[in-house]
Amino acid sequence: MIALETGSGRPLIALHGFGVDHRIMLPLEQMTDGMPWRRIYIDLPWTEAAAATATASSTREVATALLEEIDGHLGDEPFAVIGNSFGGMLARHVAHERRQRVLGVATLAGVVEAKHTARTVPERTVLWADPHVLRRAGADRDAFTEVSVIQDAASLDAFRRYVLPGLRGADATVMDRIAGDYSLDALPENAHPEPFTAPALHLFGRQDDVVGFEDGLALRDHYPRGSFVVVDGAGHNVHLERPGLTGAAVRDWLDRMDLEAMPKPAA
Repeated sequence: MIALETGSGRPLIALHGFGVDHRIMLPLEQMTDGMPWRRIYIDLPWTEAAAATATASSTREVATALLEEIDGHLGDEPFAVIGNSFGGMLARHVAHERRQRVLGVATLAGVVEAKHTARTVPERTVLWADPHVLRRAGADRDAFTEVSVIQDAASLDAFRRYVLPGLRGADATVMDRIAGDYSLDALPENAHPEPFTAPALHLFGRQDDVVGFEDGLALRDHYPRGSFVVVDGAGHNVHLERPGLTGAAVRDWLDRMDLEAMPKPAA
């Protein structure tokens, strides 16, 4: 499952969304530059690197295999976890199942309500579309415009660099198998109802019509140390469309965990 490990310091597990691969999380490299965190990027079972040996047929099996991979790689070492979309749901699961070792959890456009028809989402909106960029997109246009809210040159370049390779390499057979049993047994917050008191970040795109933001905001009382951020001018690819603001929020979350680890001053 581990696709790439970079940097040094405390472990930060990065989990990607459904139908893409670890490359969608690589903007973390810029966001965490100079910070004492070791980034560990995961490839989930449908990715090009993992599909040939994938046996998982449900999200529950993916979650179980992920916990085994983390435990086998890190042992008892404390770690933080961040996830995007489907990976955000998994990140919350990992954080609650390994609460005693988890330094903090972050989600970027994370799935909360697994059932698509039960999600509270805004209407599909495109805030900016550059016709020159759409022409330049060529054969990639439909995939790019499907969820993009800001359709400019920077967003297209980010989509081609971080999203498209994973989309092209995804194994549809493995995805269909898991999509047929997409839910966890219960929301992590319901399975473990005691508040999650480590630093948290839950960041959403205001125009995200895939997972929305209202379902995520409903979790706010469960995370007393949680920042809940709704970013205007962003859809489901919020960290690609608004990288500066997302990076600031992620660095703040990491700083809060660093502060938590510092010795407390004497009274």
